[in-house]
Amino acid sequence: MARLTPAERAAYGRRARSLVPRSRHAGWRPPQDRTDPLEILALQGLTRVPDLVPIRTGRMAASPFAFFRGAAAVMAADLAHEPHTHLDVQLCGDAHLVNFGGFASPEREILFDVNDFDETIPGPFEWDVKRLCASFEVAVRSRGDDRARCAELVALAARSYREATHEFAGMRNIEIFYAKLGAAELVARWGDAAGSKVLAGFARNIAKGRSKDHLRAMAKLTERVDGSLRFVADPPLLIPAAEVFAGADPPRIIESLLAGFSEYRDTLTGDRQHLLSRYEFVDLARKVVGVGSVGTRCWVALLVGRDGGDPLVLQVKEAEHAVGEPFLRPSVYANQGRRVVEGQRLMQSASDILLGWDRVTGEDGVLRDFYFRQLWDAKISADPETMRPEALAVYAQMCGWTLARAHARTGDAIAIAAYLGTSDRFERAMSRFAASYADQNERDFEALQRAIALNQVPAISGV
Repeated sequence: MARLTPAERAAYGRRARSLVPRSRHAGWRPPQDRTDPLEILALQGLTRVPDLVPIRTGRMAASPFAFFRGAAAVMAADLAHEPHTHLDVQLCGDAHLVNFGGFASPEREILFDVNDFDETIPGPFEWDVKRLCASFEVAVRSRGDDRARCAELVALAARSYREATHEFAGMRNIEIFYAKLGAAELVARWGDAAGSKVLAGFARNIAKGRSKDHLRAMAKLTERVDGSLRFVADPPLLIPAAEVFAGADPPRIIESLLAGFSEYRDTLTGDRQHLLSRYEFVDLARKVVGVGSVGTRCWVALLVGRDGGDPLVLQVKEAEHAVGEPFLRPSVYANQGRRVVEGQRLMQSASDILLGWDRVTGEDGVLRDFYFRQLWDAKISADPETMRPEALAVYAQMCGWTLARAHARTGDAIAIAAYLGTSDRFERAMSRFAASYADQNERDFEALQRAIALNQVPAISGV
């Protein structure tokens, strides 16, 4: 097939406006046949660890923003009712503002990027942008800021996405893959506008992130038992595997789970297989993580290298089908763990050197897909409720730029830039959509609270 010229690709993007005008993205009205959000959440719970599902519900019931974080499947079903531009990229699938943050690259530089890919799948670029913009609206409302401030921050994120997409549209392909957002790039782009206080705050977060490593994980999550390191029991959030499978046959089940490590190693490059071979397995525990992920099977594996001061903690996380898959093309990967890993490698400027996947038979004899990564690797997360207003404004632009870079790596930046145009029409539409969808999110949140109050939905709060 003949390769399109940049001019032809731009023309294709402009023609997409006739399919979905930019103004069509504004606002949100639930369709008459909208699926009940609580039904969607209940269906997700059917495949999860039963005794953990009420924890997920309790966490989502904490605030409208907590509900939004856990309701990626709800929003995917809602976006499926909207017209699609068919300007497809590799979607994050859950691009809310807390799923961006800092981490250490293989060169140990702290980079800012998308950092959650459980729902990654190819799809129309606007799905990610809408989720990002709505997350700012919901989060800023939770801070008690007025609607004008919410609209301002949403517009900043959308404009940053649009302007960055134009920037990437002018780059050579390899330049896009080299593009990153480290401390130097952050200062170069936003230093003057952000001010010294904002940059100092980011610097403190970077320093804090660098200390969040395997040694800290060992100190926080393990203890010595008869001279050996073991995970500390902290039910229901952290439970050693022997206790999880008490009453069954713990050694056999754990051996089955560990058998997957050899297949996981095969998904790594040769040098990283060699690195992993220098570590010996010590212990395994089930760990509760996040909000939306609660109830999926998530393990932490403790390995030790040269001695007890050389720990490696891997997270082994169940990968289910992406929430957008029922409405988009199915993943080309049979293993959902591989879907997550390949999507992460496509979208991130640098990825965990121990990122891999496997399929493992559980205690119930069911085969499930998992992906592996380091548990903590200088991870920095945002807290929108405590960020200064000027820092939040910079953060919105960082997220917009980062999402545009991820999309440019996997989609047609020239076509998307032509679709978005050079006016502020797109960000005005996103501001209206975010406000309307935040209203919908509040109604859904209140419905969950009512169901909990009527004992229709079990929930455990404060965990």
